[in-house]
Amino acid sequence: MRKRSPTDGILEGVLMYSVVEIKGHQYKLKAGDMIDVEKIDLEEGKTITFDKVLLVGGGAKTLVGAPVVGGAKVTATVVRQARGRKIIILKRKPGAYRRKNGHRQAYTGLLITEINDGQGGVSKAEARTKAAAPAAKIAAPAKVAKPAKSAKAKSAKPAKTAKATTK
Repeated sequence: MRKRSPTDGILEGVLMYSVVEIKGHQYKLKAGDMIDVEKIDLEEGKTITFDKVLLVGGGAKTLVGAPVVGGAKVTATVVRQARGRKIIILKRKPGAYRRKNGHRQAYTGLLITEINDGQGGVSKAEARTKAAAPAAKIAAPAKVAKPAKSAKAKSAKPAKTAKATTK
């Protein structure tokens, strides 16, 4: 008989996640995640596959690579190419030496579409449809015109009087 773990049954419905190395940085990802990574030279809408998967977890098993998990892949779609906010660099020394430089880091926005653990387990992102959005607008109740307000006399406030100063 197999010894039961305290987490048996609890992790069955958990989504698959993975730790992936992309351009020298490690990211913990799930299917459907949006991440920003250093610039990758691809056009928007293109698909990219990362095979440097260091760990795949979720469910009842966790696969740890040495250094990578064999056959595991993460697929992503390029959503945007953009640049970050401007960072100002000021250099100064006593005297007349002053330098002001700016820098904007280019990055790529990725949507994680699929995680494959290399052993038959696959986690895919749910497809989002635009058809659900108009249905929400239809369900909103129509605005009802408000009745016109009647002219009411403003409440009489006591007028401020100037204080007389005596000398």
